[in-house]
Amino acid sequence: MMFQRLLVRGTNWVGDSIMTLPALRELRRLFPTAHLTLMVRPWVADLFADTSLADGLLLYDNRQESFLSGVAKLKAGRFDAAIFFQNAFEAAALATAARIPRRIGFATDGRRFLLTDAFPVTPATRRKHQLYFYLDLVAQLEAHLTGTNHVNYETPDYRLPVSAAAQAALDAKRPDLRQVAHPLAVVPGAANSRAKQWPAAAFTALLDRLAAEHDWPLFLVGAPGERPLCEAIRQGVQRPERVTVLAGELSLRESVALLSRCAAVVSNDTGPAYVAAALDRPLVTIFGPTDPNQISPFSPTARQVRKLVPCAPCLLKDCPIDHRCLTGVTPDMVYQALLAALGEHRGLHPAWRHARL
Repeated sequence: MMFQRLLVRGTNWVGDSIMTLPALRELRRLFPTAHLTLMVRPWVADLFADTSLADGLLLYDNRQESFLSGVAKLKAGRFDAAIFFQNAFEAAALATAARIPRRIGFATDGRRFLLTDAFPVTPATRRKHQLYFYLDLVAQLEAHLTGTNHVNYETPDYRLPVSAAAQAALDAKRPDLRQVAHPLAVVPGAANSRAKQWPAAAFTALLDRLAAEHDWPLFLVGAPGERPLCEAIRQGVQRPERVTVLAGELSLRESVALLSRCAAVVSNDTGPAYVAAALDRPLVTIFGPTDPNQISPFSPTARQVRKLVPCAPCLLKDCPIDHRCLTGVTPDMVYQALLAALGEHRGLHPAWRHARL
């Protein structure tokens, strides 16, 4: 059965949304003629604006809109099937209330009875990296519909395209950045978890070393709420004139364009790290309470730095003890990982073949 109007309920956060890119590409392969609408929260919509993965975006935020408002949006779309990358009960409830005939997803969060096509989350799936979690849903659906599946597990396509329009929007917002060659972006915040944040003093020490030993332009990037943190880090460095704070100034679309120009990115385990990986930027991600085997930036250009301690990964948003998983990560560990990532990438990117490392 080939669906004509297909709704895909996306995930809520930037990093999770990046992890769905390979599965979205597989859905495009499986349903090449379907009109595919991606339903996402407003703050991740820019990730998909410049891709060909969706014919339309449907924005829904249950923090600002009622359930009935969401149902009305789905009814207006006249969808004949809905596929849920989001595992929440509400996703299936909205589609059921909107009377979408086929409702397809993993049987999670007590919603099996709302799904017409409920697939199991196997122990093997739970052990996989999250990127494969979404691929497994498409694989089970394809096998269910066709008796076989051709999902690409060997080389999943996680790439995020950046349009000329996005680059132009960045240049219009910050024309001073047009002539900045190969900046290095540092992401000291973590939008939804304080426990993921490497100490500000450690970021300050790292920036001091980078400013002293290299001539790279240094940018501090992040969400609007992270600007005070970025400003405090900048004021703490010995040469604050070497560091530019961009946190809160750029839209997500403009931030993607900025990261695509960066020589490298150093980040906590948060959204920009996943964007950088999807842009194939050399990347160092600092891990603490989360499990990089389950979810982490997926790219051969990505490196992880972590301190193995008995209590990690705890997955807590606030550390109840001394935050040893992140205080144990030293600036030198991150610095050496960054040099290694740049060294590996040096031969792949023409702009860095003669760069001073």
